[in-house]
Amino acid sequence: MGKKIDIEWSKLGFNYIKTDFRYISVWKDGKWDDGKLTEDNTLHISESSPVLHYGQSSFEGLKAYRTKEGKVQLFRPNRNAARMNDSCDKLLMPRIPEEKFVDAVKQVVKANIDYVPPYGTGATLYIRPIIMGVGDNIGVKPASEYIFTVFCMPVGPYFSGGLKPCNFVVQDEFDRAAPYGTGKQKVGGNYAASLQAHAKAAAGGYADCIYLDPATHTKIDEVGAANFIGITKNNEFVTPNSSSILPSITKYSLLYIAEHYLKMPVYEREVFVDKLDEFKEAGACGTAAVITPIGAIDYKGKRYVFHSETEVGPTIKKLYDILYGIQLGDVEAPEGWIYEVE
Repeated sequence: MGKKIDIEWSKLGFNYIKTDFRYISVWKDGKWDDGKLTEDNTLHISESSPVLHYGQSSFEGLKAYRTKEGKVQLFRPNRNAARMNDSCDKLLMPRIPEEKFVDAVKQVVKANIDYVPPYGTGATLYIRPIIMGVGDNIGVKPASEYIFTVFCMPVGPYFSGGLKPCNFVVQDEFDRAAPYGTGKQKVGGNYAASLQAHAKAAAGGYADCIYLDPATHTKIDEVGAANFIGITKNNEFVTPNSSSILPSITKYSLLYIAEHYLKMPVYEREVFVDKLDEFKEAGACGTAAVITPIGAIDYKGKRYVFHSETEVGPTIKKLYDILYGIQLGDVEAPEGWIYEVE
C-alpha cells in the first residue's frame, strides 16, 4: 500500500466513494475499442441514449479482498462476466468477451489498489461494471453504440451491523419481475421496480421486503436485493427455484460449500410461503450482503422466527465463515474460484 487513504475502514457503510480511476470502453461500428482507464467519473452521453428512455442497461457487482498476507484477490469474476453476457443477450446488447471483462476489473482494482481495505477491517472493495446503450436513437430499438465501464469503491456491510439477524416482511402486493420477463437478468428495470416496495418495508421497520413468485404469489422468489436460503429442521440446504430469480453467484457458491464442505443435502426447489415452519435457519445472500441472517419473516399477521431474532444460527455462521474465509484467502478455495490481482 502506497498512497495514504483517510478512511475509517471499520466504519464504512454501503455508500459511493469516488476513487482515483475507472475503466471505459466503447462499442461502435460492430466492435469494442481497447478500453482505457480515466480519472473522469462523469459519463458523457447523448440525451437520446436508449439507456435513459428504455432502460437498455445491465450491471454487475463483485468485490476485491485483501488477504492476511497483503495480496489482493477477486472472487469468481468469470461468473459475473457470464451473467452480464446473459443480460446482454436478453437486452440485445453486444457481448463483452470474458477476458476483456476480467481484465477491465483487474485494471480498475490495480489502479485503485490503495482503496482495497486492510485485512480484518470487515470492509472490501466493491466493483461495479456497467454496460449501457447510448448514441442518437429515439426509437424503441437497440442502441447503435454502447459504453462498458467499471468503477469501484471501498464499502462496509450492505445491511448495517454486519452478521446479525434482520427481519423481513412479505409484501405480496408487489412483484419484482414478470414470470417471463427479466427476473433472471441483472438489469436496471428490476431494481427500479423494487424501490417502492423497499421503501414501504423500511418504513415498517424491516431490513427489506420478500417477493413471492409473480405467477401464483405462493412461493418465495427473492429477498429484496438478495437470494433466499434456508436450513430445514432435517439440516438440508434449500434455496428457491424460479424462472424470475437472479442467479446469484453467492448463492451457487453457498450451494457448493454446503454440499462439499459441510456435507449437507442441497436442494434448489420451490419454497412455499405458508410452509416457512420447515426452516430452523434462514438467510439472504448476495455479493453486497454476503449472508445476512434472517431473524424473522412477517406474513399476513404471522411471524416466522428462524433460530433467533438476535443471534446467528450455527449453520448460517458456518456457511458465512467458510465463504468469507475463501474470499479472504483464509480457507482453501475450490479450483478456479480465486483470481489474484498482481
